[in-house]
Amino acid sequence: MNHRERVLAALSHEEPDRVPVDLGGSLATSINIGAYEKLKRHLGLTTPNEVFSLRSMIARVEDELLERFDIDTRSLPMLGNSRPTERLPDGGYRDEWGVVRARPDAEGHFMDVANPLDRELGPADLEAYPWPDPDDPGYTQGLAEAARKLHQETDCAVILSLPAGPLHQAQWLRGYERWMMDLASDVELYEALMEKVVGLWLRIAERMIEAAGPNLDIVLYGDDVGYQKGPMVSRATYVKRIRPYQERIFSLLRRHKAKIVYHSCGSVASFIEDFIELGIDALNPVQVSAAGMDTARLKRDFGNRIAFWGGIDTHHVLPRGSPEEVRAEVRRRLRDLAPGGGYVLCAVHNIQREVPPENIIAMYDEALASGAYAAGRRCWR
Repeated sequence: MNHRERVLAALSHEEPDRVPVDLGGSLATSINIGAYEKLKRHLGLTTPNEVFSLRSMIARVEDELLERFDIDTRSLPMLGNSRPTERLPDGGYRDEWGVVRARPDAEGHFMDVANPLDRELGPADLEAYPWPDPDDPGYTQGLAEAARKLHQETDCAVILSLPAGPLHQAQWLRGYERWMMDLASDVELYEALMEKVVGLWLRIAERMIEAAGPNLDIVLYGDDVGYQKGPMVSRATYVKRIRPYQERIFSLLRRHKAKIVYHSCGSVASFIEDFIELGIDALNPVQVSAAGMDTARLKRDFGNRIAFWGGIDTHHVLPRGSPEEVRAEVRRRLRDLAPGGGYVLCAVHNIQREVPPENIIAMYDEALASGAYAAGRRCWR
């Protein structure tokens, strides 16, 4: 199989020749710029580095590394939610939604530090707010040509990462605490804000997908609904207050031929039946350190109806384990998730800067060595 066929077979619950692997294919499956620099030095590469997403400070992984690890995916450029509209004297920036971001150190993730709607609000305030223009040409700049080039000049699965989802955008605008309070006690305001943000986001997403056109294999949309120790809200609240918006999102995504990968961190096992009903093809990142996210159980309960994308522990094993422990982790996740297809292997979340280069190399080398489906070569067994 070629790389694209391998990924699409896995997402269709077929066993390809080997388990597909991803690095840098999306905004949620890449590598911090600091970790990337260390990895390149370790491998003797001296080419300049490029930041793929300013907010997450992740690298655009270059072809030489993608070929070194035989990566099956390629990422389309995504400019929209990484484009600062105003750089600030302290090194932070204000994004196109008006959210101010800063980072604690030179290589860290940009965090929201000023939420423009963190105050008492009424309907007039929402109407008067300077919302981003969903028809801004920056959201689709270069997408059509990049998609055509990747699809024609590589045999890899082409992935479009959509901007951070409406739940995140509403939380960043309102401030997380106020957003949760609205959800619990001011449903009218919660719904007014969500309607506005979802409407804008859908228009942006639709334009991006249409720009990529027939050269798009996979679309990734992310909105976290889980914490480390449990879901963000009860399932009843999810069904009543969050799922209706996601139904509109996935209805849009299903109108296009691309496979759908949904990214939600944390403990989300209680929502997977909903995800399946919504038409999701694969769940990322499969945060194995979170409550209820045991990969053997997830595969047993849901593996014939939804694929899994991720699964290699970034909480303990990748940053703190030895290369041999990383290799054992890879074999464990292959054993749990690979049988019957339905698995794309990569790290849980973007690889962070504390992960040693040796462990990154061990992860991908072991995936290639032990991920074959051919008879007698299933080393994960």
